[in-house]
Amino acid sequence: MTQQRYRDLADWPLTVTALVFLGAYAWQVVGRIEGSAALPLEAVMWATWGIFAVDYLANLWLADSRGSWFVRNLHELVIVALPFFRPLRMLRLVTLLSVLHRTLGDTLRGRVVTYVAGSATMLVFVGALAVLDVEQSAPDAKIVTFGDALWWAMTTITTVGYGDMYPVTPIGRMVAAALMMSGIAVLGVVTASIASWLVQRVEDTAEAVSEAEEPVRAEVAELTAEIASLRREIAALQERRTP
Repeated sequence: MTQQRYRDLADWPLTVTALVFLGAYAWQVVGRIEGSAALPLEAVMWATWGIFAVDYLANLWLADSRGSWFVRNLHELVIVALPFFRPLRMLRLVTLLSVLHRTLGDTLRGRVVTYVAGSATMLVFVGALAVLDVEQSAPDAKIVTFGDALWWAMTTITTVGYGDMYPVTPIGRMVAAALMMSGIAVLGVVTASIASWLVQRVEDTAEAVSEAEEPVRAEVAELTAEIASLRREIAALQERRTP
């Protein structure tokens, strides 16, 4: 079993695990479920944490160079090591973006709309849940309903920021900062993809024009050679006629 083979096999099970976690977390946050009623949902979220922890250890064990893989994938360790900060648990959903990115692969440029739409939708939903989780019970909170949280998340990820709603807790502000950076990253993907597409179109057009002009260039070259030959013949005839 190689690491790449393991990752290919684990991609979709991990995606399902992440979606199960998202459902349990959303149910608990939006429904404001607390106390004993929240125990089943907490059990589900801790179970998903265990699965992600096992996945991290499996990747570390199967890596060709464990030390190098550990250093290059510190973000995965952070995702596993932050289960005690409820909103930061949402980092586990990075798995969904990773799977989507690997699935699209080299075709990402051609399917950028799918990638961006999926990423933006998930980031807005996740950001809204995370900020609502910490803000709805805070004193002087501005974000107290899921509708408020969604509106705030959409204005934040697009970097519009009307200022009518904003987080007042430290963790809420951390979520806001992450969401703003994510919005810039998604916009960067769109810009880079469009620029790459335009460059490719220009190159394809230039190649097509070059191919279309090739026969004309060949004919021009032949005509030039014939004209040069005729000039030489005319010059030779004039020399013969000169006494």
